[in-house]
Amino acid sequence: MDLRPIQATASAVEVLAIDAVIDPALGDPEGLRAIEARRHLLLPALHAVQARVGWISPGALGEIARRLHVPPAEAFGVASFYALFALRDRPATVAHVCTDLACKAAGADALAGDLARAVGPAGEARGGATWLESPCLGLCDQAPAALVTVAGDRPRARAFGGATAARVLEALAGRRVGDPPRTVIPQAGSADLRLLRRVGVVDPASLDEYRAHGGYVALRRALDLGPAGVVREVTEARLVGRGGAGFPTGRKWEAVAKQVARPHYVVCNADESEPGTFKDRVLMEDDPFAVLEAMTIAGLATGSEKGFLYVRGEYPLATDRLTIAIDAARARGLLGEDVMGRGLRFDVEIRRGAGAYVCGEETALMASIEGFRGEPRTKPPFPVEVGLFGKPTCVNNVETLVAALEVITVGAAAYAATGAPSATGTKLFCVSGHVARPGVYEVPLGTRLDCLIDLAGGAREGSSVQAVLLGGAAGGFLRPDELATPLTFDDARRAGASLGSGVVIVLDEGAAMPEYLGRIARFFRDESCGQCVPCRVGTVRQEELVARLVRGRPIGSQEDERALLGELGQAMRDASICGLGQTATSAIESAVAKLGVLGGRS
Repeated sequence: MDLRPIQATASAVEVLAIDAVIDPALGDPEGLRAIEARRHLLLPALHAVQARVGWISPGALGEIARRLHVPPAEAFGVASFYALFALRDRPATVAHVCTDLACKAAGADALAGDLARAVGPAGEARGGATWLESPCLGLCDQAPAALVTVAGDRPRARAFGGATAARVLEALAGRRVGDPPRTVIPQAGSADLRLLRRVGVVDPASLDEYRAHGGYVALRRALDLGPAGVVREVTEARLVGRGGAGFPTGRKWEAVAKQVARPHYVVCNADESEPGTFKDRVLMEDDPFAVLEAMTIAGLATGSEKGFLYVRGEYPLATDRLTIAIDAARARGLLGEDVMGRGLRFDVEIRRGAGAYVCGEETALMASIEGFRGEPRTKPPFPVEVGLFGKPTCVNNVETLVAALEVITVGAAAYAATGAPSATGTKLFCVSGHVARPGVYEVPLGTRLDCLIDLAGGAREGSSVQAVLLGGAAGGFLRPDELATPLTFDDARRAGASLGSGVVIVLDEGAAMPEYLGRIARFFRDESCGQCVPCRVGTVRQEELVARLVRGRPIGSQEDERALLGELGQAMRDASICGLGQTATSAIESAVAKLGVLGGRS
């Protein structure tokens, strides 16, 4: 372990930024436990410096490490782990331009080419600004998308869709590119909406409007039911997790509640980084009080007094609106020491991610909150037993929590009456790519995939569907003759894909499939945390293999290369620590086997 201090000195501006997170009046911590108790401030401190100066200098990193008593090598390891942190001097204004799957389908490659000609190659500073290529920004319904960050005494961050070279250049020059539009969902006005019924209808900053549209009815009922009653309702509703794993929510809540160790924690996983996913963003931006109410109910059910909301670093608007909602809820007694005057103690704190897909994995997310590199942990023990800060922890994603809110509001029987016997309730699907009406859609589980695509207007005019990526980069491709697949966890699995987080990317006949597979391979190579050899090496070898096949330059025959791809995928599935490595070859293998891409057979 490197215990040598960094010799560089933080500037006065950097010190002020750090002071806002780590109070200098606290002095040096005494004892190991006091040091461990402060470690969780590492990520917020790094964010503070990045937002104020635009990068994290050696002096600033050394100052943070000194105050938190974190070895400098470990502080560097954390800072260098996240894509949104810069450890070398760069301009204060940066445009992150998405070139991932949905944006690629909307012309992101041409946009990147236009910016390269106008500004220079990605990463090259010009006129106090620069631009970078980015993985998915969660604005797939508005593709192509960009995120512009401006460091300074009043830091700004703005993500926007419909990105053009002209709009990005305006943002880089410091001009506004418009206020965030009020979200309009394609199903607006439908009486069948449950999770989305307030989106675009209620002012997300108004607690009064939220309550006028059914807000906090569920929490009042939950307080009447008590913890055991809430768990019973969620269990009988047969609600399962909406983040991809499909684990029964009631079982998870019950497992945390019965743990003797204290305290317990609730963690809302709002780090939806799967390419093509944006449903949780819509809920957080347009119904933030619902997220807080649902977390409070989870806190009641699990015996937790503290919740952490881990939000993607690429979601500045969601972070701002959730912050406003938390302040309003506290002021009205809906968070804090005595919620609703009923003796319930529960509060919520926001933690921002910083650009790491792997932090969507629950144990990696908890490590990130604790101030460590976001590397997954082996299981068991599971988070319900040993989770955040070593204590029992309930981790649910945004959609799961808001769905639980619906369960408590209408009751288990009414909730379970919707959907399929093996998959109850409604689910949000993120439809993007070559469709007439991209957006987030709410349908009962069991709805056929082709019916969902029809809701989105079908393939764009004059084209037909070539393939559908179901479940995102970690999912699988379906052929046109497989589009009658019911959207349940089991049916998707039988079709060789997964529901995952609800990604549905439609690609028409004009899509160059080998290019999309190359982008998926590059994504996993970039996002592997590097902790385990099967994933760290396997994702690199996969990208190299796909590149060889795309260029038509295999080592040996194409059959040999495809066999190697299968062996590589099997090794990663068997030996990788977490789902990233275990699913990194899924979409590519499915395209080779089903679509004949890269010389495979249908």
